[in-house]
Amino acid sequence: MTGPKKNPQSNPSSFFLGIANHLKLVWRLWQDPRVSPLLKLLPFGSLVYFIFPFDIPGPVDDIGVVWAFTHFFIEMCPADVVAEHRAEIDKTIISHWKEEQEFEIPQEDIIDAEYREKEEGS
Repeated sequence: MTGPKKNPQSNPSSFFLGIANHLKLVWRLWQDPRVSPLLKLLPFGSLVYFIFPFDIPGPVDDIGVVWAFTHFFIEMCPADVVAEHRAEIDKTIISHWKEEQEFEIPQEDIIDAEYREKEEGS
């Protein structure tokens, strides 16, 4: 029997991983010839809006528009194409930082000494 599974949502970096995977999926669908060119106007339009907003200045609402348009783009793409690209993205190997392991230095390897600057001429 294996140990308990870790919940990926409990990892703070899973939020950023979700954003990265969303953007990868949009890019892969954008490049896929099976996706309608009309649908590809959605992420393109949201990017244009993000660069040239025509409302009150502020990045939060602009990011929301980009997210909504890209989400709508993914939902409107053929389900089998989206599933295929999601499966490819999920194959990506995720690595985690390892904490430094504390280790003991054997006493015989420690040299006790004093520091003195050498005077010129000696």
